[in-house]
Amino acid sequence: MGKIVVAEFVSLDGFIQDPLWTAPFWCDGIANYKSGELEAVDALLLGRTTYQMFAASWPDHPEEGAYKDKMNSMPKYVATDSLRDLEWNAQRIEGDLAAGIAKLRTEQNLLVFGSASLVTYLREHELVDEYRLVVYPVLLGSGLRLFEAVEPEATLALADSEVLDNGVVLTTYRVSANSVVRPSFG
Repeated sequence: MGKIVVAEFVSLDGFIQDPLWTAPFWCDGIANYKSGELEAVDALLLGRTTYQMFAASWPDHPEEGAYKDKMNSMPKYVATDSLRDLEWNAQRIEGDLAAGIAKLRTEQNLLVFGSASLVTYLREHELVDEYRLVVYPVLLGSGLRLFEAVEPEATLALADSEVLDNGVVLTTYRVSANSVVRPSFG
């Protein structure tokens, strides 16, 4: 069985929208983390907006090397009702979205970049196995939050973390088998 990994750039106050604010912090540590993420999966799972942005930029992206090659060659599955003709090794998930994604998950490891609405949908349908978060020491104050309308006191299991010299924290959290672990507060 595969798994679904959600990978996000997150501000310290929990926002994920339009991550142009991450650029000043880019370093080898983040590049290596992101490369490892991509190498560990079989396909991308994307929402419509993220798919359209990636499909418009990655085929002609100035970056050269293994990361670009994998991004362009790997299969992509897109959660969309509006797009019919997809390019860039992509196909639409047909029929019931949750069932289609669950089936893909049994067959391969999937990585979700961005795609805030899709991430919410996946979380609500208990389809996320792992969150790989790059947390930046930036307060944005507004935008789309990664975790909106979540169940109170839900916790995740920290699987790995690393603090980089620039203050960015690389984290990996796993979702428990029963989705929500309730902490005991004595």
